[in-house]
Amino acid sequence: MYHKEKSIQTKNSASALYNNLSVLRIAPRSLTYFTVVHANTVSIVSASWDGLNYSHRQLQSKEPNVATSTSLIMQAAWCVLPSRDLLVLTSQKGIQMYESDGSIMVYWHALDTPETPTAQAVFARGIASVRENYICVGVSSGGILVFDIPSKGGNITLSEVLEEHKESVTDMASECSGSQECIADMVSADDAGTLCVWKSGEEFQLLNKITGFDMSCSSVKLWKGTVVAGYGTGQIRLYEAVTGILHAEVNAHARWIYSLDIAPFSGLLLSAAEDSFVRVWHLSLTPESNCVEISHMYNECVTDTQICGAKFCDGDGYAFAVTGYDLSEIIRYTQT
Repeated sequence: MYHKEKSIQTKNSASALYNNLSVLRIAPRSLTYFTVVHANTVSIVSASWDGLNYSHRQLQSKEPNVATSTSLIMQAAWCVLPSRDLLVLTSQKGIQMYESDGSIMVYWHALDTPETPTAQAVFARGIASVRENYICVGVSSGGILVFDIPSKGGNITLSEVLEEHKESVTDMASECSGSQECIADMVSADDAGTLCVWKSGEEFQLLNKITGFDMSCSSVKLWKGTVVAGYGTGQIRLYEAVTGILHAEVNAHARWIYSLDIAPFSGLLLSAAEDSFVRVWHLSLTPESNCVEISHMYNECVTDTQICGAKFCDGDGYAFAVTGYDLSEIIRYTQT
């Protein structure tokens, strides 16, 4: 179903972080951007669709009044909004937002650091763009910071802090099918496996809280009103977002799942784990029961690689890319 393309080399190897790969497709310029996090650095690679041209840029973690920061970056992800695309970096010190190519930093938010050291680490992790003008970022205290992104390029502001999680936020996602009919438009996950389902607005509303099983939910997606969650057990669970009803549970991997992604137009689901396997599944909505069903389509073993990032390169799932811990390359696959 898929065949391997020529790999893209990166300046640094990938750290062993959840969801450590982000992809932005820029159709007007026939380019695809990729990001991979290594320690306190983010490598950005711009690749032309014909595979002939590549350019590299590196971003460092920043903090106030320090020339060079050693704080570890936890995640980098592009947030696509109707008015602009932003690259968001989260670290142990704060949240940085850049223009999509990484050229200009447009916003910096420092995390509250306790004056005396505590057992609880401080960091931000989990990034999602929601509807027209919100970017949400999770923090280690369990809070979710909601930033209002003005369409005209005005000042970005912190509009709200959501405090429903009791454990560190691991991942967040917004409704990716593009359907305006879906009541729930954001889901967040934490280290205890708890899922919070939200409806966005001037004030975000908690619609449902799905109890975890004391096993971390490392990656989560939202598609056509269904929450798709990947866990440290290697399982994928499908829940109805608003009611929390469990539709399906799949023993998808032998080891910890590090990344999920959905191609919204085709309903293809990508899962990648520590077990060196990346798998493609198909999600389908049954109109009679309004249930989402899952079926296995394809798997690929990336030999001797602890996969830590996997993303579709387009909305149809025609191509996907993966990277792994200590790997200095992005491996691409396209449909045959």
